[in-house]
Amino acid sequence: MGTGKRAGPRRQRRFDAVLLLLALAVTACVVAWGYLVKAAIDFGVTARGGESGAWLFLGLASLGAVACLFIGLILVARVVRRLTNPPSDSSSGAQATAQPRLPGGRRATR
Repeated sequence: MGTGKRAGPRRQRRFDAVLLLLALAVTACVVAWGYLVKAAIDFGVTARGGESGAWLFLGLASLGAVACLFIGLILVARVVRRLTNPPSDSSSGAQATAQPRLPGGRRATR
C-alpha cells in the first residue's frame, strides 16, 4: 500500500517508558483520590456523630483528595500531549529544515 502519490513512510511507534510511568502515576493518583474521598466521607460521618477531632482529619483528607485529583489531571494532560506530539528525533527538538509557510498556499505562489 505504500505506492501512491501521497504515500509517505510509515513510522512505527516504539515503546515509551516515560509514557508508561505517566500512566502508572495517573493510576496511583486516581486510586489515592478514591481512598481519600472514602476516608473523608467516613471522617465526616464520625464528626457529625459528635467526635470533634474527626473534623481535622476530614479537612486533611479533603485537601489530600483535591491535591491528588489536581495532580492526576496535570498528569493526564502530559499523557495526552505526549501521545499527540511525539518527541522528535533531532537533538534540538525543533525542525531546523522547516521553511516558513507563505500566506495564500501553493496556488498563490505560482
